[in-house]
Amino acid sequence: MTHKPAIQSFDTLFQMMAAFPDEQSAIDHFTAIRWADGAFCPLCGSTKVYHFSDKRTHKCGDCKKRFSIKVGTIFEDTKIELRKWMMAIWLITSHKKGIASTQLAKDIGVTQKTAWFMLHRLRHAARTQSFNRPLDGEVEIDETYVGGKAVNRHKGDPKNGPGTSGKVAVIGALQRGGKAVATVIDRTDTRTLDTFAHAVVSPTATLVSTDEHSGYRHLGRTYSHGVVRHSAGEYVVGNCHTNGIEGFWALLKRQIVGIHHFVSPKHLNAYVSESTWRFNLREMGEGARVNALLAETNGRLRYKELIA
Repeated sequence: MTHKPAIQSFDTLFQMMAAFPDEQSAIDHFTAIRWADGAFCPLCGSTKVYHFSDKRTHKCGDCKKRFSIKVGTIFEDTKIELRKWMMAIWLITSHKKGIASTQLAKDIGVTQKTAWFMLHRLRHAARTQSFNRPLDGEVEIDETYVGGKAVNRHKGDPKNGPGTSGKVAVIGALQRGGKAVATVIDRTDTRTLDTFAHAVVSPTATLVSTDEHSGYRHLGRTYSHGVVRHSAGEYVVGNCHTNGIEGFWALLKRQIVGIHHFVSPKHLNAYVSESTWRFNLREMGEGARVNALLAETNGRLRYKELIA
C-alpha cells in the first residue's frame, strides 16, 4: 500500500519541532517533499517503487534494490537523526548571517567536526544552481575581495590591484527588486568580468550599472551601461548606482568576518552560494525556506571530497 505523507507547514522553530515529535514524522515530511511528484528510485530512476510497512524502506520494482528516502541526497549514510538536520536547516536559513559550526554543535548536541560537515552539506544543497533566468530590468554589477588582513597587504599587486594582496575576488550581479548571482573568480580582467555579465544579464536589461573598473568598458556594446566613478566621489548618477550590490557584499562580509571569522579560499564559493541563496529567498517565510532547502538536497557530498 502506498504511503503518502503530507507536507507540514510551520512558522517558528517551536512549531517545527512540535510538528515533528519523533524521527518518523520528520522522515515522512522529507518524503512528502522529495516525492511531491511521485515516488522514484534514486538508483535507476524507475517510478515502480514498493513501500514496506516500516515506512522507511522502499524497493525498486526494476533494479530490485532496497533504499531509504535519504539515498541520493546530502543525508545519505548520515548517523544524525533527521530532526537534528531540520534544526540545522532552520538555523542556517533563518539567520541572515548563517551560523558557525561551533554554535551549531552546542545547539543540537554534536561535535564541532560533525557540525562543520553538516553545514557544508547544507551549503552544497543551497549552492546557486546557476540561475533560473537571466537578470533583467535594472541590474547592478560589482566585484569585491574577501579575506586577508589590511596589515598584510602590499601595494601594486599585479593580479588584483593595489591593496588586495591575499584576498579572493568575488563578482556579483543584482537585479533591483529581484535576485542576485555571485561567484568566486580567479582574476578581475576584462574577459572575466565581461563573460560573467553576459552570462547572467539578459540583453534586454534596461540599465546595467557598474563602477569605473576598466573590466566593464565593453558592456556598452550590449547594454545601456551606466558608470559611477567612486574615485571621483560619485555614488549616484541619475538612476545609475551600485548601492544594492554593495549592500549584498556588506551582508556577505558580516557573515564571514562576524560569524565564521575566517573562510579558506577553497571553500569560499560555498559560503558565497549560501549567502546568495538566503538573500534570494529573503521574502519567503521561515518555514517555507526550510522546505525549499529540503527540496534541493539531491546529490551527495562525501567528507573525503570536501577535504580533498
